[in-house]
Amino acid sequence: MPRHASALVVALFLTAAALPQGAAAQEAATPAEPPAPAEPAAAAQPPAPAQPARVSTGLVTIESDQQRADQLTGVITATGNVRIVYPDERVVATARQAQYFSKENRVVLSGDVDIVQEGGNLIRAERVVYLVDGERLIAIPPTGQQVFSRVRIQQTPPASPAATPAAAPAPAPAAQP
Repeated sequence: MPRHASALVVALFLTAAALPQGAAAQEAATPAEPPAPAEPAAAAQPPAPAQPARVSTGLVTIESDQQRADQLTGVITATGNVRIVYPDERVVATARQAQYFSKENRVVLSGDVDIVQEGGNLIRAERVVYLVDGERLIAIPPTGQQVFSRVRIQQTPPASPAATPAAAPAPAPAAQP
């Protein structure tokens, strides 16, 4: 297979691996029930501030010294100076090798793995296994060392007093006869 064709195959398979599964994505986009009727204006809460919509392009870029796909095993391999860019999740990963096992829906990065997400999240390991279906990541350190990760914890601001309903007063104690 020509090199540019295998690069395209790798990009397509890794894109499929990184995206949510079709059914789950459809459920999130389509409400299951019609919206409830609006409540009277007196009981209405002020609308929450709108979050900017994230546009999903599904684009994944893979650069490496060599890329190959095995149609019999369903394994796609990129080797040598691997750099994967996934703009939808603001992630850049580097490794010596990346493999996508299509039958198991599993991605394995190996050899000096760095995964960096915009905003400060980072993981460094010798090997990282990503189980796509379960959205689980397993990081394995180099022999005798540890995995390094840095995660920025984003706290949600507390609800403003105007947005929380007032608590009902406690009932008065019952009189003793």
